[in-house]
Amino acid sequence: MTISFQVHGLPKGQPRARAFAQRFGNKYSARMYDPGTADEWKEQVYLALKRELDRLQVTPTLGAVRMTLTFSMPRPKAHYGKRGLKEKAPRDQVGKPDIDNLTKLVLDVVTKDGRVWRDDSQVVGVIAFKQYAAEGERPGAWISIATSGDPLDVVRNDLREDPPEV
Repeated sequence: MTISFQVHGLPKGQPRARAFAQRFGNKYSARMYDPGTADEWKEQVYLALKRELDRLQVTPTLGAVRMTLTFSMPRPKAHYGKRGLKEKAPRDQVGKPDIDNLTKLVLDVVTKDGRVWRDDSQVVGVIAFKQYAAEGERPGAWISIATSGDPLDVVRNDLREDPPEV
């Protein structure tokens, strides 16, 4: 089984849980909360996943799963001049958000949905890329999930060149 879908929007990383002290009489207790800074992106990932899963009518797997993720980030306005993209504009997106936080958010959304896998510990391989969106392309993500032995769909990834051999 291979599930591939595109998400449009501004990719955000999974925010770190925050702690605060809550007072109970003369004692304090630590409490944790999710700051909610990526809620809109989580919703967009969930809706795109839901559309594809409703179309495919999948059942959760208990086996190993592999993923490819390509995040396309918008270019800052400073990268453009009067004649389009500046020659000195960086090719690679090396700033925030971190690729591990981008990936973690997608894993958490898919796990919470529960229709692809039972737990994200079933994910045995992830290939993730972060790039600037090509001119005229909307920012977002291309996500492909495959059970062990099935091909990952990388056709719609606009990687511009092959990844380096490891």
